Amino acid sequence: QVQLVESGGGLVQPGGSLKLSCVASGGIFSTSTMAWYRQAPGKQRELVAAISRLASTNYADSVRGRFTISRDNAKNTVYLQMNSLKPEDKAVYYCNTFITGTTYWGQGTQVTVSS
Repeated sequence: QVQLVESGGGLVQPGGSLKLSCVASGGIFSTSTMAWYRQAPGKQRELVAAISRLASTNYADSVRGRFTISRDNAKNTVYLQMNSLKPEDKAVYYCNTFITGTTYWGQGTQVTVSS
């Protein structure tokens, strides 16, 4: 059974930084595309960034240039470095992967950007 566990969320002032981590277990992490999604109150869940098994990356327009997704296959971990945070980045951030026809989600970690 694949499990994804996020950490690293919290409260940060506008312009600040946070680094989210997602540790995966139970699957073939190194061959899987990993992604970060977020969901703000009253809004649909949206893709923030994704990284393929070969480390090619894809970003939402709203975060490109500010966020960086990376992975450490030896640690079964995917990261999301978030810089220059804005109030509109406030959301619950979820780790995601898709393995053999099944989508997996973590429990989410709250990110709040406020002065």
